[in-house]
Amino acid sequence: MTQHAPLIIDIAGTALTKDDRRRLKNPLTGGIILFARNWQSRQQLASLCAAIKSVREDLLICVDHEGGRVQRFKTDGFTHLPSMRAIGEMWAKDQLAATNAATACGYVLAAELRSCGVDFSFTPVLDLDFGASSVIGDRAFGRDPRVVTLLAKSLMHGLLQAGMMNCGKHFPGHGFVKADSHLEIPVDKRSLKAILADDAAPYEWLNTTLASVMPAHVIYPKVDARPAGFSEKWLTYILRGQLGFGGAIFSDDLSMAGARLIDGQQVSYTQAAVVALNAGCDMVLLCNQSTDGGKAVDDLLDGMTEALLKGQWEALEASDMRRLDLLPTTPAHEWDELMLHPAYMHAMGLIP
Repeated sequence: MTQHAPLIIDIAGTALTKDDRRRLKNPLTGGIILFARNWQSRQQLASLCAAIKSVREDLLICVDHEGGRVQRFKTDGFTHLPSMRAIGEMWAKDQLAATNAATACGYVLAAELRSCGVDFSFTPVLDLDFGASSVIGDRAFGRDPRVVTLLAKSLMHGLLQAGMMNCGKHFPGHGFVKADSHLEIPVDKRSLKAILADDAAPYEWLNTTLASVMPAHVIYPKVDARPAGFSEKWLTYILRGQLGFGGAIFSDDLSMAGARLIDGQQVSYTQAAVVALNAGCDMVLLCNQSTDGGKAVDDLLDGMTEALLKGQWEALEASDMRRLDLLPTTPAHEWDELMLHPAYMHAMGLIP
């Protein structure tokens, strides 16, 4: 059987429990996503990441750490990074200074995370700011897809300087809809032509630069009745086939309200994961289900094992190669060393 570890799970606390270790050892677990509840201090975070890697070196340690209001670690020396909108507003005054600031933000974001043992952040947001979506809002660089593309590319350059890969989200675009997909399923009634010309354009322009993509839990009924993250049409035919993307595809969190309504039916986490993988996702996330004993996480691990044995999804070697390609390949600086590093000090002076 080909090795493929598509599940990104979480843990309840600030240190690994026996149950956490058991789940991380499961061959279907490919990584872990951290939240603010997993944070007490830099030292504790570094110890937690070291403990995760001692279970399995290949586990991808991820976090949602964009800057602005989506930043999980904010104390004990972590830099408060600006929202992407703040960098977009710089662009209006000085385009080249804005791209330089975006690179500085990317470098600081990645260097600080990596010095604590975190491998990967789900950033940058490529959504366009239409002024409608409260869930996106100031997380977006702006309204113009060309500006968003150039600022995102600059931010990704900074991530790469610190040895971190990137994740463009939320494909093909979450910025046009008002509804929050954490609570309900948004519907975007625009045509495929309109979406490709505008929201999805950055994905084609960045197809050589993006390491991974996260689709939106949004339904675009003129294209497919299923949300983008469960749609073979969106992921395999449009994102990979038409727009030329070759990196990893993550599902957004399967526990979100928008995630498990497929073809009008509420489905289980396992069913949702199987649909996402068969549509073209390489990895699926299940977040915030470990806090009450983790029954949902165990059910998913058991359910996916059974579904694999029954041939309901296929363990693809290519998918696991894409996951492993997201792991850093360069050594990280120790925190105290990083604070005095010339590149870090220079970048800090450029952050708006």
